[in-house]
Amino acid sequence: MESELKNPATRSWLRYALPGLLLLAAAQGWAEPAGAARKAGIYRCEINGKRLTSDRYIPECSQVPQQVLNADGSVKTVVPPTFTTEERADADARDREKEAERARCQEALRRDRNLMARFPNEAAHRKAREAALDDVRTQVRLSETRVKLLLGERKPLLDEAEFYVGKPLPAKLKGQLDANEAALAGQRSAIANQETEVVRINAIYDGELVALRKLWGGAPLGCGGGTSASITVPPKPSAAPR
Repeated sequence: MESELKNPATRSWLRYALPGLLLLAAAQGWAEPAGAARKAGIYRCEINGKRLTSDRYIPECSQVPQQVLNADGSVKTVVPPTFTTEERADADARDREKEAERARCQEALRRDRNLMARFPNEAAHRKAREAALDDVRTQVRLSETRVKLLLGERKPLLDEAEFYVGKPLPAKLKGQLDANEAALAGQRSAIANQETEVVRINAIYDGELVALRKLWGGAPLGCGGGTSASITVPPKPSAAPR
């Protein structure tokens, strides 16, 4: 062998043939999916109604599963089909959708369990609703009382301002009127927000009640029951200036 390598004709042939042989070997390696070349055995697949068998990975069957057989003909493993870039992207998207659905169902199950633990019956749910509404109604009453006080404070200021009709108001009086007006606006905004909060709380408890009635009636928890997963929580109103 050493003498052949020293032969000028052999060396010349290798110089031109070796790159082609290396490319052929690389192409063969690229044709096989990762790990396939390491699986010893007989490869078998079926494509277009024709069964193919080989002692190595079969490139013609890259888009279908290939069985790797033991010497006795039993199935040793199955090499999955290789995917194009688009097929892999589609498969990844399906996997993400399944994971998102699984997470959604787990969250629905958790919410249903929490609802059942908090409200074993409709009386308990009604009591919780009234407690939540009472807090907001108390705030409304306090704001309304504050508005009445501010209106009472405003009357003598307006009476005094009548002496300056057609004239600039004294700085102190003007400042008192402006401060009173700003305080009134803040309290009226607070009342509007509190009334919106009453609507929001009722909407939450209405949605919970629909879900709970299904659960109390024996509906399965989580996605299968279609219960708390569909509850929409309205956003809280923005805070009003005080």
